[in-house]
Amino acid sequence: MVLFNFKSDSDISNWKILDDVVMGGRSNGNFKLNKDGHGEFYGTISLENNGGFSSLRYYFPNTKTEDYSQLKIKLKGDGKTYQFRVKREQSDRYSYIYEFNTTTDWQTVTIPFSKMYASFRGNRLDIPNYDGVQMEEIAFLIGNKKEEQFKLLIDSIILE
Repeated sequence: MVLFNFKSDSDISNWKILDDVVMGGRSNGNFKLNKDGHGEFYGTISLENNGGFSSLRYYFPNTKTEDYSQLKIKLKGDGKTYQFRVKREQSDRYSYIYEFNTTTDWQTVTIPFSKMYASFRGNRLDIPNYDGVQMEEIAFLIGNKKEEQFKLLIDSIILE
């Protein structure tokens, strides 16, 4: 099942940036469709005022996912480490997280639901990993505890 497939005419209005500015930080993330029709998440991470992260979140109606066991994301990175996050419901305070490294080539990142651990504000929670029953939000986050520029191109996000 295709969760999102980027094309030059994709509606990206439900994709939102959430940076550390919500807690006083100075990081600056941006999101657009580039000239090739890929989602482009880019910006600058700042450690000022205890900042250090930028995230790109996609909100969508509750989607039942119990018939799937993993996500496959086609993307092209910048050699940096990112997190992919899932929330069962938008109102959940915590997210289920999977960290992955990028290359400067197109790659497909496979994320088994069973490998996604629960975390809240950078702290791993002592609850079971993601059960894969439903989701209402996904996100990409960069926060490597250093000041840096970043750029992540996203082609597609598929449930398998």
